[in-house]
Amino acid sequence: MMATIRLTMAQALVAAMAAQKTVVDGQELPLFAGVWAIFGHGNVAGLGEALYAARDRLPTLRAHNEQAMAHAAIAFAKASRRRRMMAVTSSIGPGATNMVTAAAVAHVNRLPVLLLPGDVFAGRRPDPVLQQVEDFGDGTVSANDCFRPISRYFDRITRPEQIMPAFERAMQVLTDTAECGPVTLALCQDVQTEAFDYPDWFFAERVWQPRRPRADETQLAQAVALIKTARRPLVVAGGGVLYSEAEGDLAAFCTAHGIPAAETQAGKSALPHDHPLNLGAIGVTGTGAANDAARQADLVLAIGTRLQDFTTGSRSLFADPACRIVGLNTQSFDAGKHRAQPLVADAKVGLAELGAILQGWAAPASWTGQARSGRTAWLETATRYTAAGNETLPSDAQVIGAVQRRSRPSDVVLCAAGGLPGELHKLWQPGSPGGYHMEYGYSCMGYEIAGGLGVKLADPLREVVVMVGDGSYLMMNSEIATSVMLGAKLVIVVLDNRGFGCINRLQNATGGASFNNLLRDARHETLPAIDFAAHAAAMGAIARKVASITELEAAFDEARRHDRTSVVVIDTDPLLSTDAGGHWWDVAVPEVSDRAEVEAARHNYVEALARRNN
Repeated sequence: MMATIRLTMAQALVAAMAAQKTVVDGQELPLFAGVWAIFGHGNVAGLGEALYAARDRLPTLRAHNEQAMAHAAIAFAKASRRRRMMAVTSSIGPGATNMVTAAAVAHVNRLPVLLLPGDVFAGRRPDPVLQQVEDFGDGTVSANDCFRPISRYFDRITRPEQIMPAFERAMQVLTDTAECGPVTLALCQDVQTEAFDYPDWFFAERVWQPRRPRADETQLAQAVALIKTARRPLVVAGGGVLYSEAEGDLAAFCTAHGIPAAETQAGKSALPHDHPLNLGAIGVTGTGAANDAARQADLVLAIGTRLQDFTTGSRSLFADPACRIVGLNTQSFDAGKHRAQPLVADAKVGLAELGAILQGWAAPASWTGQARSGRTAWLETATRYTAAGNETLPSDAQVIGAVQRRSRPSDVVLCAAGGLPGELHKLWQPGSPGGYHMEYGYSCMGYEIAGGLGVKLADPLREVVVMVGDGSYLMMNSEIATSVMLGAKLVIVVLDNRGFGCINRLQNATGGASFNNLLRDARHETLPAIDFAAHAAAMGAIARKVASITELEAAFDEARRHDRTSVVVIDTDPLLSTDAGGHWWDVAVPEVSDRAEVEAARHNYVEALARRNN
């Protein structure tokens, strides 16, 4: 007779989670590093009690905002290269829907997080319960249905035994290199507390390791044939290179075959910054070297990238009409984008298989030499933008230069939204893999500080430097207090340009008047004088405002020596940005307007559309 254990559904879920393992650098570790939790009436009595009993095996962490908790979990998974992950639980209602934005972040970026929102009573006897969303025509609707389109797998647990197949499916999705993304198990609050005789196999230890699919022979042969005919090949390295731990393989491949490489936001740091064929960032926020190569390329080997519009310049960057794309990706959906020749495989394995067949073949020396020269010229250009100046208000680039000069190769710089991602993509020089952590798939304001916390928990020995604008800081800053509480030190640099400077520049570039972005251009009676340093200090951080780039460098050195989170604030110019490099981005401009500036921008927009190659 099969052995069983009588547990509540919540207790069974927690026990099963604690039994999941992974292997990192030869060491067996818990797959779930912990559970972020804010308790409410939808999860405190069921899941809360279960987590308390298992707190030594499965740590529970408390924060101040459900969205921020999920951001921290997502950043943890990214910094762990998807080898480890975290779960996040909330009550029903606003606690659950607060996590929806973060679920979209994980979905877009292909990152694993297990979301466990409380849900309504399956038995429905007390309906409507506090915070329940009622649909007049559908009794099965819950606020948690918001998670359906942004979850790789969604299930609502309405009977205690349902957790077994649901958790099995959840684990398959969370650990699969192609399907990877957020999983939502909505836990009806009465069912969390109901007991069932669970078979003991459900709690058996299981070790999960990423599968590395090999390329199909036909696809491999087709890809090799295209590469061998190329005269101007270019690699575009995406985040999949890092998740596959293939950065060494990529460097060897580019060196052996003389192929220059460019990096997406997610792929930056996949190739050593000082590699002679690393042309840096590509696309809308790309370097002059990478984008010049992309315009001339007759073949693009896209490795582990979604080829989103910022990478392809809204499908206008690869300008050679004969240019072909080979999409090396574990996910066939991504491998075939832009009419690419798909090569569905793990990045590490795929590069090895390509390299073995291409042994002895190399791109023309003239192309390789041109790439090297372009790289040298760009580095000289970038240095001019990041050099310290005497301006009253420095540019973002000058602030980046100051932080770069005081950083160490092991540091991680993290950002997410606004103008900073573009400047960092062009200008930052990561010292080691994972040293550049950017959430730019969803470009979610508010990710920065919570994300920094997640990275620090994943890799506590590295200094985590969060660069954030005042707009994002004001959206979500509560996890400064959490970082202090957990002893997870961050160095946070706040660039205050008094509003949404990036969107103001985009507004102007499309012919619009400055309106509702900078604080001075928004409706106001009095302009706010926000003391960010005092605010951060009130949450326990060591905080200081500086008045110059020289002071910033000194304050950064001090922050490195501190034993808890430090915040350094500096005022910046909202109008300045790096105008070298970059590429057109498709932002639709009105066909009709009373403003001559808009009409001129529309004319330029129509001309740019005509230059697109597909």
